[in-house]
Amino acid sequence: GIAQVAAATGHAVVLVDQTDDILKKSRKSIEDSKRMTKKMFADKPEAASQFIEKTLTNVTTSTDPAAVVHSTDLVVEAIVEKLDVKNELFKRLDKFAPEHTIFASNTSSLPITDDFSKALKNPVSCMDTPGFIVNRLLVPYLMEGVRLHERGHASKEDIDVAMKLGAGYPMGPFELLDYVGLDTSKFIIDGWHQLEPENPLFAPSELLNKLVAEKKLGKKTGEGFYKYK
Repeated sequence: GIAQVAAATGHAVVLVDQTDDILKKSRKSIEDSKRMTKKMFADKPEAASQFIEKTLTNVTTSTDPAAVVHSTDLVVEAIVEKLDVKNELFKRLDKFAPEHTIFASNTSSLPITDDFSKALKNPVSCMDTPGFIVNRLLVPYLMEGVRLHERGHASKEDIDVAMKLGAGYPMGPFELLDYVGLDTSKFIIDGWHQLEPENPLFAPSELLNKLVAEKKLGKKTGEGFYKYK
């Protein structure tokens, strides 16, 4: 999504991921994108197709970030929510990137200043706090939904229905956790728990840990709290 927006506005983008197969799927996702062009070209399907084609011409791919960062103005990481993994990536790229390169993170749960600054020669000099406003409210809510189920107070189905009908949410907590990815949710809560081990809002969940250990990560693997065809 980040690569697509940048490419659509005329920027040369190198999309980096772990395998060529993932990168092919990413390009296919951009090629099949309808939501971005639906409003822009509501009555002009040909123009929509041309827009997507032009966007794709601005996107190249690679599985080696160090090899493509030498002439980059901006690096945006959007990898797994594990601080040590992100720091290792930044340390590696900082050795090859030009002095003017800006390193940015797509993290919505980790503190930028206190932790990412250790990986860079010229870190940002502002204060920060872990998690955006939405995530600081959302993740504890999701985890409390899981704990409510773990305590046997309600089924996951009942909890989801209650929040959709009672609060008007488009998804219940278990549906949303499956959509986000149980591994991502676990990494976030684990990171926050490490920062504030006494905070009950950030307490880990045995059920969530069990599902992640079993590789039941949600919709992307076909099973999480629910099963998907």
